[in-house]
Amino acid sequence: MRELIIGGARSGKSALAERRASDGGLQVVYLATAQALDGEMARRIAHHRQRRSADWGLVEEPIDLAGALRRHAAPGVCLLVDCLTLWLSNLLFAGAAARQVEAGASVDCPLLAGATVALIETLPQLPGQVILVSNEVGWGGVPMAALARLFADEQGRLNQRVAAVCDRVTLVVAGLPLTLR
Repeated sequence: MRELIIGGARSGKSALAERRASDGGLQVVYLATAQALDGEMARRIAHHRQRRSADWGLVEEPIDLAGALRRHAAPGVCLLVDCLTLWLSNLLFAGAAARQVEAGASVDCPLLAGATVALIETLPQLPGQVILVSNEVGWGGVPMAALARLFADEQGRLNQRVAAVCDRVTLVVAGLPLTLR
């Protein structure tokens, strides 16, 4: 079972993903993509840690998500990935994409392209359950800055590609889940 849970910031998507993981009766491994690069992010990470069960496993992987999924997926295991949005941001800055778009060049980033292809190819092959959390960023205006536009475009493409290989897709708005598939 593969599920994508999408929604806006503070919509309740992570809390829903955590409830679904808890209710599934499987061993849960929380796969975190965030990096505590500043005080605000450190506080957000601490908040997520306090909320989840102490008996869950934890894997921190900001870049090689497909590899981490392959290493930790197993029958009887639920992998909860929180979140694809931060993972995408990590890829944009770890590779050449952010620098290229800020320089006014077209984006040709092997890290970004390879990592997203690897994720899409890996997801259908994994044993066990996988729950992926991602932000829906495409409902606002078109950002003025080139890097923000690149991020919004890439996030929309990533969400579409992940949704296509998931069994269930759930949109969360105001804490309320709406099953899309």
